[in-house]
Amino acid sequence: MGDLNIYKHMIFTLMLILGIQLNTAQSQTNTSAVERVSGYEWTKVSRPELVSGSREILSRPDFPIESKEVVHRINAVEMDWDIAASVHQPVDQSKIPVGPDGRKVGIFLLHGGSGDHRSKNKFAQLLASKFGVRVVNMSYPGRYNLQSTDGNWPGDTIKSDTVVRTPIWKKDELISSDQYEVVQDKEESRRKRWGTLFLACAKQGSTFYNRMAGWPIAHEKGATELANLYFPQDEYSIYSHGHSTGGPMTMMLTQHIPNIVGVLGMESSPFGSLYGIMTREVQGIAEPWAMAFNCLRVRSWRDNARYYGYELIQEEGVDALARLAMVMEEVHDKWQRGTTQPHFKAENILHFDNPQEIEAAARATAERMDMSPQDTEGLVGRYLGYLRGISGPDVKPVPPLLLMITKNSRDHAPEIYRDVYLPGYAAMKPAPQIKVYQLDAGIHGYNAPEEGLPQGVAPYGVKIWFDAIMNGYFLNK
Repeated sequence: MGDLNIYKHMIFTLMLILGIQLNTAQSQTNTSAVERVSGYEWTKVSRPELVSGSREILSRPDFPIESKEVVHRINAVEMDWDIAASVHQPVDQSKIPVGPDGRKVGIFLLHGGSGDHRSKNKFAQLLASKFGVRVVNMSYPGRYNLQSTDGNWPGDTIKSDTVVRTPIWKKDELISSDQYEVVQDKEESRRKRWGTLFLACAKQGSTFYNRMAGWPIAHEKGATELANLYFPQDEYSIYSHGHSTGGPMTMMLTQHIPNIVGVLGMESSPFGSLYGIMTREVQGIAEPWAMAFNCLRVRSWRDNARYYGYELIQEEGVDALARLAMVMEEVHDKWQRGTTQPHFKAENILHFDNPQEIEAAARATAERMDMSPQDTEGLVGRYLGYLRGISGPDVKPVPPLLLMITKNSRDHAPEIYRDVYLPGYAAMKPAPQIKVYQLDAGIHGYNAPEEGLPQGVAPYGVKIWFDAIMNGYFLNK
């Protein structure tokens, strides 16, 4: 089985290289190519079109906007949680556009796996200033440093062999090192992807353990609270976007917040169950996340390396290895500049498809709350629904999706969407409406600048989002 996975990975890599060569040839034109894939519309966008579209958006006059940081305390699973976010909107709120459904346009943002909401503040301000919308930009529970005036985290993530950085789920509550054990995971297939994994595994009965079991509900409840406060149902339609890990964290909300009417994707991972299929069947990792729910992943410079190395292959090929010492310095320099971001992750059990540990987290929470057997099974079903979606006669279906993938993305290659993600969505009942845009520029960090694209492909992507919203793509059909 291991040899088969290796061969599948080699074939996938060759397909990806060929795809990159084809994309290079196609980028000489200035037109979009539209085709049908698995019943969905697939559009290839050339680099010249990306450049001209980005230039048009960035040249528009700005709406004067106001931004504020907020922290809202909620109660979920009999624990208090402080949910951090930022809100961005035009100073003149009469300028907020009204969509074809007669309700104002609201955008709900979620960040990627290493950060907190601050990493999306600039992007949120682009949305508000160029399109006049209200944007709510949320941190996952525990990610924002509530004990710092600016949210920054001090020092490095790994302090010693026994002390690492841990979340702050409530402002006046810190997790002490006696509540966890630091563990290193060196399993070969995971190490090839991530390098050595550093984990803080919470001790049963500790506050840390209870938080690690309860955060999925806190995420849902926190997002719902923000939606109710800033996007009232009778006034706003919400269009949600999650970058990378924010993708599955967004998908889990689409069926629980009534006025989320569409998903705006750009380098956005799908439901965790589909992402798990990709990592196992395409990337050849038999157990992409085999750790217990109470084990927090603590990031290091290795996480910069795994993206940077892939992107350099696309840009420089094997020549990048000839300056390996310099590349290593670049990785470490970038890491040191970014250590003010949280760089820890409780969400891997959801992102990488570990239903056993999702269920274990639910049962640990139910046991702590002394739930009845019936209520326990209900909570288990809710947790599992975050991973794979839920269905039934009284269940809100997954709304339409508009997805975008960049040229030099590692985990969002066209073949993965064609072979894994689109068939996975098609199997849902009911299947959501989907459009895919394949962009001939950009990397996973879609706002990274490159020649002719000072804010990456982000401005063009936002243009496509708003054209779709105002042209009625997200209306129920």
